[in-house]
Amino acid sequence: MSQKKIKETSSSNRAKHFWLLKTEPNCFCWEEQLKAGIEPWDGVRNFQARKNIYAMSVGDLALFYHTGKERRVVGIVEVVSEAYPDPTDSEGKWPCFDVKTVEALEYPVELKWMKLDSVLENADFLRQGRLSVAELTKEEFDRVCLLGKTKV
Repeated sequence: MSQKKIKETSSSNRAKHFWLLKTEPNCFCWEEQLKAGIEPWDGVRNFQARKNIYAMSVGDLALFYHTGKERRVVGIVEVVSEAYPDPTDSEGKWPCFDVKTVEALEYPVELKWMKLDSVLENADFLRQGRLSVAELTKEEFDRVCLLGKTKV
């Protein structure tokens, strides 16, 4: 497990923001992210998620969440590009962005356990289950990292 420290602010001195990114593991999974290293996060087709993508900055951190049958956070990625037009969108309405692998969680954190955690009870991704790009507070991000036994 990586012990590297990640700066709390991005290169623009803006406070770092934290996110949860959902993906169907049969479409794109953590193992593919690990192999790729840097990969576009594309295919998002939700207005609230689009708003969140435009709020992201290079250096922000995100939890990598498998939806479907797994329903668990499995890793951490870093936002490494600003939003740009999603090449999978033929109409040109939707953005995407690039993420870089940071590290896997030692213990994936299952949704059923996050729902029971008082620190996470008001998290957007729990209140809006279909939101594929959700903002987290630093406290929420840190709590999932603690539950997953990582030191990012």
